Amino acid sequence: MSQPSPGLDCFRSYLLLLAQVRLDPRVKGKLDASDVVQQTLLEAHQGLGQFRGQTREEQAAWLRQILARNLANAVRDQRRQKRDVRRERSLQAALDDSASRLENWLEADQSSPSQHLHGQERAMRLAEALAGLPEPQREAVVLRHWHGWSLADIAQQLQCTPAAVTGLLHRGLKNLRKNLQDLG
Repeated sequence: MSQPSPGLDCFRSYLLLLAQVRLDPRVKGKLDASDVVQQTLLEAHQGLGQFRGQTREEQAAWLRQILARNLANAVRDQRRQKRDVRRERSLQAALDDSASRLENWLEADQSSPSQHLHGQERAMRLAEALAGLPEPQREAVVLRHWHGWSLADIAQQLQCTPAAVTGLLHRGLKNLRKNLQDLG
């Protein structure tokens, strides 16, 4: 099996974060987001000659489309249901929304239009910083800040107490800030 080109591999953390926030955490044990991302990068590498974009933003959008298709297929296969094109389009819209939300979260404190242009790059840095967190911290942060889950719901999902979730969130956000500073 060939590996994705290094040019595409820089999107790995970004795609993984998008896949993780779009997948229902309750199916996490049955469907591995990293496998879907690996398949996405492999397909993108194989189809690189068909890519007609010029910018990293266009490349990220192209990769999100491939990811949406692969997520829809993985969910379909996991559930053994017939393919529903509406669900696939809905998943693509949800991925685009997640990418926008990720960029908006980063841009919330920005004031100049030139800073707004760097949103995609910053979203990729955030995804990379999140990937550097220990799994329980990352999962707590994603469930709370992207899915909007309550502490009690997160505690039930992670099989721990709400107090433990509070600690995971505190350490996760602290480590996330540090990771972002380290990434420059």
